[in-house]
Amino acid sequence: MAADESDERLMLRFRGGDARAFEVLVRRHRTPVFSFLARLTADRARAEDLCQEVFLKVVKASRTWEERARFRTWLYAIARNLAVDEARRAAFRRAEPLDAPGPAGAAVHPADDPPPDAVADAALLRPKLEAALAALPAEQREVFLLREYAGLRFAEIADVTGTPENTVKSRMRYALEALRADLAAAGVGPDDVAPVAAGGASR
Repeated sequence: MAADESDERLMLRFRGGDARAFEVLVRRHRTPVFSFLARLTADRARAEDLCQEVFLKVVKASRTWEERARFRTWLYAIARNLAVDEARRAAFRRAEPLDAPGPAGAAVHPADDPPPDAVADAALLRPKLEAALAALPAEQREVFLLREYAGLRFAEIADVTGTPENTVKSRMRYALEALRADLAAAGVGPDDVAPVAAGGASR
């Protein structure tokens, strides 16, 4: 099995009974999916549970999966929908506004994996970035994360979120403006934060 084999080919192999193909997919995508969910939910423990659910759904859907879109787009649609459903359930069962809040700027990456947005002064910068992300409206945050962390194209994000592509681009633009303003107020310049300054709105 070639290391650079496409996700779609691996999924077809898995559908045909090749368990090793699924292992490659998990190794390839688990960390970025976890990172996306952790930043979307601001809850590392819940993100871990959701990440497990994502790949369980991949297993369950493997027999009927067809190559209609990129595997990664389909995968993040599953992750996003699980997070949205969980947020809705949590809204009904929450007894208090803040049950056991974690610090807004806490790092939310797996302990055994380096975060994708590692920078030279990560220990100082990451809490500011996480706090700025957490302050974004939910619809802007998910678009930013799908674009900058998951690497999806705007058309794919539109499919994942069920939102017109022009609306997706507007949300990305507003997210970038808000992040740059918040980080500037915190004393962080655009050259210090590659994920934020990476020109996502123009792609």
